[in-house]
Amino acid sequence: MQTKFNHTSALELLRKYNKEPFHILHGLTVEGCMRWFAKESGYGEDADFWGVCGLLHDIDFELYPEQHCQKASELLAEAGAEPELIHAVCSHGYGICSEVKPEHEMEKILFAADELTGLIWAAAKMRPSKSVMDMELKSLKKKFKDKRFAAGCSREIILTGAERLGWTLDELMDKTLAAMRSCEGRVRTEMDALGLE
Repeated sequence: MQTKFNHTSALELLRKYNKEPFHILHGLTVEGCMRWFAKESGYGEDADFWGVCGLLHDIDFELYPEQHCQKASELLAEAGAEPELIHAVCSHGYGICSEVKPEHEMEKILFAADELTGLIWAAAKMRPSKSVMDMELKSLKKKFKDKRFAAGCSREIILTGAERLGWTLDELMDKTLAAMRSCEGRVRTEMDALGLE
């Protein structure tokens, strides 16, 4: 799968509609995770496409929270995005704010990992290291079970995402932790360079 966007042009488009540092951080994190998952899943040649989908998946969230995943198709189409990219972005909200179903493995991974990266990031911020580098699976599982922790991160979405992929919850958590470790340094460096950290 090809896309007209590269990292720089996709980031520029994301920043056109998103000013909050957290939204940029989240986009960069999901981008890095999706690149890792592409290589891990045998889709290495599509890593750029997977990454751009991750970076742009919440393009409409800051300005249009009530129309999340609906306004995205319009914003992306205006920017000349491919139908496959628009489908992938809109499918990550399936059953919540979108009727576009995740079909490709990449879309199922985006659906599952997006919500989980939020939970992992919240857990990392509580650690002395403020990092995922030293986070263990058992520690993450404890946070997952505590419904009061990062209450905005839907456990149901994460469980549904794992199920859709045919993975256990442990497998999804373990892989997403590895994906976040793979890009944490790069994301921090880029946030610093943007003056957003």
